[in-house]
Amino acid sequence: MGIKRFLKPPHQTFFLLGPRGTGKTTWLREHFKDAHWVDFLDEGVYQKYLANPSLFADEIRALPKNRWVVVDEIQRLPNLLNEVHREIETSHRFFALCGSSARKLRRSGVNLLAGRALSRAMHPFLANELGNGFSVEEALTHGLLPVVHQAKDKEDTLRSYAQLYLKNEIQAEAIVRNLPGFARFLPVAALMHGQTMNVSNLARESGISRETTTGHLNILEETLLCFKLPAYESKIRVRERRLPKWYWCDPGIVRAMKQSYGPPTAEERGPLFEGLVAQTLRACQDYTHHFDDMFYWSPAETKTTEVDFLLVKGKRKIAVEVKAGNTFNDSWGRGLKAVQDLPGVEKRILVRPHGLPMKLKTGVDVLPFSDFSSFLFSEKLFPTV
Repeated sequence: MGIKRFLKPPHQTFFLLGPRGTGKTTWLREHFKDAHWVDFLDEGVYQKYLANPSLFADEIRALPKNRWVVVDEIQRLPNLLNEVHREIETSHRFFALCGSSARKLRRSGVNLLAGRALSRAMHPFLANELGNGFSVEEALTHGLLPVVHQAKDKEDTLRSYAQLYLKNEIQAEAIVRNLPGFARFLPVAALMHGQTMNVSNLARESGISRETTTGHLNILEETLLCFKLPAYESKIRVRERRLPKWYWCDPGIVRAMKQSYGPPTAEERGPLFEGLVAQTLRACQDYTHHFDDMFYWSPAETKTTEVDFLLVKGKRKIAVEVKAGNTFNDSWGRGLKAVQDLPGVEKRILVRPHGLPMKLKTGVDVLPFSDFSSFLFSEKLFPTV
């Protein structure tokens, strides 16, 4: 593959989850070259163990004790986790358990491995991983999924990705009864990228019930295509509570779901760029643990003042505002000015796609996306005090 991923392999049994096309299998083959491999995307392998699950345990027991076992697409046969659990207990064998959906695992006994398996996530490419091969414009247009980024025809690959999601993840697993209704829901949900989710409005626009809409949102989260960003809540001022924001995990997937191709429109750029920053932050948290949690900040006193991201490490905080324009405007710093009085805020950053770094008189750092991404993965984010 030629691109070094930031995810480091654990030294004990772990789950590796991530959306389809993020390069999980490629990464596993690179880091576990000598492992015994069980691939449930191979229909013959899947049918063999489906018909006779005990074969799995019989074959694993015959392996050398120190040999890793990689199980790809484990969510297709989650009952085999019972055998994995037994092998971990009896022979202390290590497993790498890979999947693109947390849905079946959470509902099929993954708790049996609680405390015995780590959890790792694989994300789309990062700017730092691509180096000189990264382009903000390309990321906003086609996204950063490895399967798309490395394709000759990126638009066609994105179209296929959306269709395969419906076919492989949704229809094949019988996750929803009304597939046409779910298909209508997807482009409407894509329009809500980077916004607080009004379930009633989304249900009305999709032509489905509110209860069904809530279920569909859960499916997007459990199949790892979307994630929620909660509002920061002061323990003292509970009235600051807000609905969470929803983000898709990749700009290309957002555009594919609403069948939008070609250069992004002016209306798309803001949400797409904010989502790119959100996904980069999420990957940084998973890969480096440089901060404990992240939120968006919206004080109760006003409905117009907001900061896109608030990174929290203990009592320390960093506020991040995102703007998709490149010509600096003083109004961009309104939210960062308001958040400076929040206890623990020690740095305020405004991120834009391009341009030179700046330091404003107010103390706000203005960074182009590439510099911001590098800063996130450095030890300078929350330096030791």
